[in-house]
Amino acid sequence: METTARAVPGTEGAGSDADPLLFDVFARHCPSRSTLEHVTGRWGALTLGALHEGSLRFNQLRRRVDGVSEKMLSQTLHALERDGLVHREAQPTNPPRVDYTLTPLGREVAERLLSLIGCVEDRMDEVLRARERYDEARGAR
Repeated sequence: METTARAVPGTEGAGSDADPLLFDVFARHCPSRSTLEHVTGRWGALTLGALHEGSLRFNQLRRRVDGVSEKMLSQTLHALERDGLVHREAQPTNPPRVDYTLTPLGREVAERLLSLIGCVEDRMDEVLRARERYDEARGAR
């Protein structure tokens, strides 16, 4: 698959005409790299996938993303909210109620992630056989 660098919005004229500022995830300082890390990290991908099912409160989300700590889920949600993928809505009730939903951008990203997740799940028998062959060839147990 080929990737295409894209001009950073609002930077026309920031450099020379021949050298516009581009988004390139392979470049060390490109802001797209941190967003990719937030989306494709274990907790980010699982959080986006879970929220694709619908709006969830924090503890519902924590139960759905089995194994995530409260601290990691909180950090993940903050990063995804900052990146514009998750919307946090606090209800003025007692006790406070906070719901998390995907933004339109978050929904698009989650749909693409879910395709990848489905592919991995569908091919796990093949992956497990490959692991077995690899371990046998190297004498691992």
